[in-house]
Amino acid sequence: MTNYLTLLLFTCINILGCDNSVSIDSKDAIHLVNNEKYYFLDVRTLREHDNMSIPNTYCIPVQEISERLSELEEQKDKVIVVYCRSGNRSNKATKILNDNGFNAVNLIGGMNKWDGKTITSN
Repeated sequence: MTNYLTLLLFTCINILGCDNSVSIDSKDAIHLVNNEKYYFLDVRTLREHDNMSIPNTYCIPVQEISERLSELEEQKDKVIVVYCRSGNRSNKATKILNDNGFNAVNLIGGMNKWDGKTITSN
């Protein structure tokens, strides 16, 4: 029972983190990239997105996310996995999305930690 409680506590800390934002690790997210219940959103610049991104992902730079929420309305029934280069911009965007009724999670470590397939649009 003690091991179960320790695992549960560790999981809650990983999910919530110190700043109460919901996050997901790359090794877990990699299994969700083709799951239709999840939508991956890049919040880096368009240049960064074109340079290298997770396949079949949409890009809305974090600076524009608040003004472009309507573009994501069709994704409200999905979990939005938000990513950037390292996880900082996506953490900010995750908070904005969750504050506006979306179900978003931050990809910890962003593209720096992503071991899955990537594409280049250049």
